[in-house]
Amino acid sequence: MITSRKIALVTGAGSGIGRATALALFRAGYFVVLAGRRLDPLLETVAAMEDSSDGGQTMVVPTDVTDPESVTALFARIKDKLGRLDVLFNNAGTNFPGIPFEELSYEKWTSVVNVNLTGMFLCAQGAFRLMKEQTPQGGRIINNGSVSAHAPRPDSAAYTATKHGVTGLTKSISLDGRKYDIACGQIDIGNAYTELSQRMSKGVKQANGELVVEAMMDVSQVANSVVYMASVPLDTNVQFITVMATKMPFVGRG
Repeated sequence: MITSRKIALVTGAGSGIGRATALALFRAGYFVVLAGRRLDPLLETVAAMEDSSDGGQTMVVPTDVTDPESVTALFARIKDKLGRLDVLFNNAGTNFPGIPFEELSYEKWTSVVNVNLTGMFLCAQGAFRLMKEQTPQGGRIINNGSVSAHAPRPDSAAYTATKHGVTGLTKSISLDGRKYDIACGQIDIGNAYTELSQRMSKGVKQANGELVVEAMMDVSQVANSVVYMASVPLDTNVQFITVMATKMPFVGRG
């Protein structure tokens, strides 16, 4: 499979932010590799892409980001079929409704850490290795952080800890990738409307314990921001960008 387009990989591409970003990258002219645990949602994303079946500008690779062998197979297929990778949107993530810290089980903790941090490390490392080896050398890794990488919500220890960890991972990759022309940045997202965020429309627990309905933004604004980050030349890096609903209670004291 040969393509003249730049090649972008999106993890968690079967829904939400991943689906919106895969669509936006496709419409911006990228060949898009879609990865996620379940095949059917990935195929639904492909079906939403204009002329994708005629243009052959997508590739679907079911992948469990928590499984090192599955991630290795993903990047081996990209290398074998496409020969290179220009952009990774390291997006796959998970969360669960708030649990008081003292009631958070080991199983719940590890389920979030395995996807949000270990999975992100495995995918970033796979992309890094390929970008280092390919000719011309280099590429871009964009990690999906969160405003929780800056400040927690109540009852969110696992999610918040992983997103703070993602920030450290982003900085380390950005530093270690310099000599190979590998740029790494992070997008921190606040209150984008997706299937997973629908519960927020009923109210979100605040620091004082109250439930408040918070402002939301269209997920397309997140996707457009990722496309921008991907589009700058490799001698330029958007290190961190925060995209959030203007009126969400993040800046200040509510």
